[in-house]
Amino acid sequence: MSVGIVMLCHSAFDRAAQVARHWAVRGCPVVIHVDRRVKRKAYDGLIKALIDLDNIRFSGRHACEWGTWGIVAATQEASTIMLRDFPQVRHVYLASGSCLPLRPVEEMVAYLADRPRTDFIESVTTEDVGWTIGGLDVERFTLRFPFSWRKKRRLFDGYVRLQRRLGFRRRIPAGIVPHLGSQWWCLTRQTLSAILENPERDEIDRYFRRVWIPDESYFQTLVRQVSAHVESRSLTLSKFDFQGKPHIFYDDHLQLLRRSDCFVARKIWPHAGRLYKTFLSGDPGGQAAAEPNPGKIDRLFAKAVERRTKGRPGLYMQSRHPNEDWENGRTAAPYSVFEGFADLFDNFEIWLGKATGTRVHGHLFAADRIEFAGGEKIYNGAVCDSAAIRDYNPTSFLTNLIWNTRGERQCFQFGPDDSQVLTNFIAGDPNAQISVISGAWAIPLFHSNSNFGEIRKEAARLQKIEAEFLNELRKPWVKARVRTWSLAEFVENPMEPLQTIVDEISPRAMRRLTEAPRLADLTGFGQFLQNLRNQGMQPVLMGDFPTGDDPRPSTSRRGRPYLVK
Repeated sequence: MSVGIVMLCHSAFDRAAQVARHWAVRGCPVVIHVDRRVKRKAYDGLIKALIDLDNIRFSGRHACEWGTWGIVAATQEASTIMLRDFPQVRHVYLASGSCLPLRPVEEMVAYLADRPRTDFIESVTTEDVGWTIGGLDVERFTLRFPFSWRKKRRLFDGYVRLQRRLGFRRRIPAGIVPHLGSQWWCLTRQTLSAILENPERDEIDRYFRRVWIPDESYFQTLVRQVSAHVESRSLTLSKFDFQGKPHIFYDDHLQLLRRSDCFVARKIWPHAGRLYKTFLSGDPGGQAAAEPNPGKIDRLFAKAVERRTKGRPGLYMQSRHPNEDWENGRTAAPYSVFEGFADLFDNFEIWLGKATGTRVHGHLFAADRIEFAGGEKIYNGAVCDSAAIRDYNPTSFLTNLIWNTRGERQCFQFGPDDSQVLTNFIAGDPNAQISVISGAWAIPLFHSNSNFGEIRKEAARLQKIEAEFLNELRKPWVKARVRTWSLAEFVENPMEPLQTIVDEISPRAMRRLTEAPRLADLTGFGQFLQNLRNQGMQPVLMGDFPTGDDPRPSTSRRGRPYLVK
């Protein structure tokens, strides 16, 4: 007894001929179906390449568009020829033109000879299927699908919605319990002939012609009616990605394919010359006979799917630029954002760098140029200080900076006069630590030598921008670590919030601050705010600054910052 191979081909006919010859010369008859849409010249070339082998047949041609009945019709006709012309065949193995045998043919023949009445076909009920893509499980069998999903997608989707709205349901033929599974199976002669010679086949075929993707349900359903021993698994290694598309195997997958112990694998890249040369050589390469077990490599595929869908945290590049909310973390490492601190303290960047041992930048999103630490013009990753280049894609600028400086925490200043494009991005980033002294932007205006009318207009503009930023930080979806103080609250007791900030940036240091950065001169600042009120502008973000008495830092009262989440 031998094993017959039914091959469904539509491309790469040189490889299909190579594999068909491999089967045939080792005693396995082959029946080949070529998609009717393939040009006659290519079809005749395949026939000519195999004309010297008397155990190869070609079946009638059907148009085999994905998800349609043509694939089942092609399988039926090729299988009928196999059972008719080769009576010595006990098992029929369905393969594609892109399949490749991974183990010696003799091993597969012996394996199936030891299981003469076992059918190998993945066959599970619709309730147990977790891999269907597109939201159609039971509806594959209860709705009609007269339109091609690939060529007429709008008609396909519209007709499905119409049937759902009207409550349309097809009658499933008596005795049919819908099952789903992989298209690639290996059935015994007895089972396959019972399916093809079923007296009710015409009625069953009419029903399945309007089932969606019938090649994954026709044989999988009918085998349950006629087979006494079904092993619900395929002997063909076939892996799919998270979108339901088949993985393609290349030359560098050689050892991976060997580890699976499967008899056949699909889908093989036509130009994977090393794979074809290795597995069609007839040399098992010292590989011991073992039970086919694709689960041995499932862990690697699971990791590949995770890497493809999630990627590495904070990594954006030309080969993977995920859609919003598809990121595996917006940035690659923790970083700190300070608003108002550089306005309230002199040389705050230098002090913070010494206190925490981190890299402290100026205003990275300033309008004129990027203020890198130390006045650098080019920073890690060949990022230049051009504001125009930064503003072309601000998200990539920030994620690039954090990615290229992994291992060294980055801190930078921010304010209402900076570009506000990334406020939403930063607020939703769990890696961000945002500290805000609201209203501190008024201090540079207080010290400026400008006309008061211009100061009032600028103060109104900056307050509006900062208020919008603070409102953004209070929203429930914010994931950043946020601390805000009013200017009056911070000035009253600066040491405690500064200690909190330093402890969060470098928790391992656990050292008390012995000195604070020097406060800007705020003499007369309360009167400055009153003058703004007198001019018709209401400063509300600075807190309660008395008009007459200038604020004095105090250590007697322990101010408590509030957390915004």
